[in-house]
Amino acid sequence: MFERPGTGERALLVHLDIGTTGDPEERAEFRLLAEAAGARVAGSVGGFRRTPDPRLFIGCGKADELKALIEAHGAELVIFNHGLSPAQERNLERHLQCRVVDRTGLILDIFAQRARSFEGKLQVELAQLHHLATRLVRGWTHLERQKGGIGLRGPGETQLESDRRLIGKRIFQLNQRLERIASQRAQGRRARAELATVSLVGYTNAGKSTLFNRLTRAAVYQADQLFATLDPTLRRLPLPHGTTLILADTVGFINHLPHELVAAFRSTLEETRTADLLLHVVDASGARRAGCIRDVQEVLSEIGAGGIPQIQVFNKIDLVPDTEPRLERDAQGRVCRVWMSAHSGAGTDLLRGALSEHFRKKHLHQWILVGPQEGALRAWFFTHAQVLSDQVTDQGGWEMEVMVPRLELDRLLSKDGSLSDRLVSERGELAVAGGR
Repeated sequence: MFERPGTGERALLVHLDIGTTGDPEERAEFRLLAEAAGARVAGSVGGFRRTPDPRLFIGCGKADELKALIEAHGAELVIFNHGLSPAQERNLERHLQCRVVDRTGLILDIFAQRARSFEGKLQVELAQLHHLATRLVRGWTHLERQKGGIGLRGPGETQLESDRRLIGKRIFQLNQRLERIASQRAQGRRARAELATVSLVGYTNAGKSTLFNRLTRAAVYQADQLFATLDPTLRRLPLPHGTTLILADTVGFINHLPHELVAAFRSTLEETRTADLLLHVVDASGARRAGCIRDVQEVLSEIGAGGIPQIQVFNKIDLVPDTEPRLERDAQGRVCRVWMSAHSGAGTDLLRGALSEHFRKKHLHQWILVGPQEGALRAWFFTHAQVLSDQVTDQGGWEMEVMVPRLELDRLLSKDGSLSDRLVSERGELAVAGGR
């Protein structure tokens, strides 16, 4: 992993508007990212360019201005709110005589600080190594000489090649470990296949962990900061009418989320890809609300979760004047948006009701008598449905109460249509349907 210097480094921030007008909220978010990494912001540099400079990204004139600010403020670090190529990063460090970190390196550093679980640390290290592999040449410029001549013969790029092999070997080991963890996660998903899964997604610091704690009474770490939690957490969530769900709290997204992180966190994000419903948590008080929604949708499409049904949860309405908890429905009458506050709890019942309504339409609440010779049918319900109760009858069979997905039940009935006469939606009809 990267060796990260101690926090508290004096840093200058660089944000250029490339071909577009400036966004004050994006600059404010950039400053929060730098502070989340532990930097002490000494100043910032802005400007406009139609296209980035191929050599220094910001151009020679702006680079000279930045160098003067570094000397004036005694800055130890320059952070760019842009992705820099390895050559641009190397050229900037030579010109500025100061360490340079781009947006990807900054976010990776924050993730390295926040990862707590074994899997999370492996994922962050993998992303860091992929990022480092393209910048390895920077530390060995004295070994890059290829031509011959007196005083120029020597190891050439032997050290570079050796380090690259070591990094490649470590990446291979990390991928193997993460594959094993991904396999364990898949086994866990199969074990809870009878329960529907709801995944919390949204922009970082939208309040996902606070909402998760509010709904499940868990004690997941929550804080008013970017990327407060990285490691996924799953809890059971009982709803009205007897339905029980699995609620998953996942890592927050951000604008220009590094591809290395998306690739490294693929097993974690699998909880989102395989969810039955996404609760898209939005900061209702944020000025960049529409932009944050767009950024999250882009990441969801990138990881293959763009087609999963969503309910938007407009959180933090306690920070929005004259806004009360409410539901909004689409043209088909389905709940598409819930306005609430996870901090105060206002609107929590509305969200629970929306979840119950969503899954009640997709699941059937049924009772059935299963004979003593129908063990395979009983096993089918345990595999494909949520079994609410399973009681042994006097005849040695079972009286089962289940919540079964309509699609799975249709498949079962297509194989054995006679079961439709035995499934009832009211327990009082069970004796008649079962012939008792």
